Amino acid sequence: MNQAVNQDRKPIDVMLADSNPLVLSALSEVIDRDPRFSLVATTATAEGFLGTVMRVPVQIGIINWSLPALGGAKLIEVLRDQENAPRIIVYADDTGDLPRLAMTAGAAAFASRSSPAETLLDTCVDVAAGKMVFPFLDVRELQSDPIHLLSRKERATLDALSKGLTNRELAKELSISTNTVKFHLTNLYEKLSVKNRAQAIAFYYSSRLALERDQDDGIPK
Repeated sequence: MNQAVNQDRKPIDVMLADSNPLVLSALSEVIDRDPRFSLVATTATAEGFLGTVMRVPVQIGIINWSLPALGGAKLIEVLRDQENAPRIIVYADDTGDLPRLAMTAGAAAFASRSSPAETLLDTCVDVAAGKMVFPFLDVRELQSDPIHLLSRKERATLDALSKGLTNRELAKELSISTNTVKFHLTNLYEKLSVKNRAQAIAFYYSSRLALERDQDDGIPK
């Protein structure tokens, strides 16, 4: 791959978090060598990652799922309520249901430790461009009802949105800032493949009706 960087293009700011010092050192070296990226900081803990990105905003965070002591899922949840939060790539062993769990938590991508380092770098570029990148998953259930993709906060936002509340009213209802409301709405629209709040509300009610029909037909929830 041609890694030449346009002189007018600013490198992508990246922060790494991994409790394994060997992995942290190896990834740091790989990213440092690539002119497409600027490695801002590294840490071995979720708390260290959170504390740093709160002070120094970065575009991309690469984290291990089992970071001490919060863990990847909780770290992503906390970050989602922060303004200018980095987009998160979970870099971990591709075992069990981990890619799906990372997606559900709100990560932007999952990269397997068993894949070449170049795959992780390409994933960083894609995520910085606004894409979501995950390995093959059996996503039939998610495709039939994208609400499964929503985080707990996003589901609460959608529930409140269905009441016809304005952004200011949503902020008051959910005890978050209006900027955070806008952040959640942007994610909602992307995950539900809709363009505006009216379409999101229509999707919400159509999904509820489908669920009620399934329950009436004796299909388990």
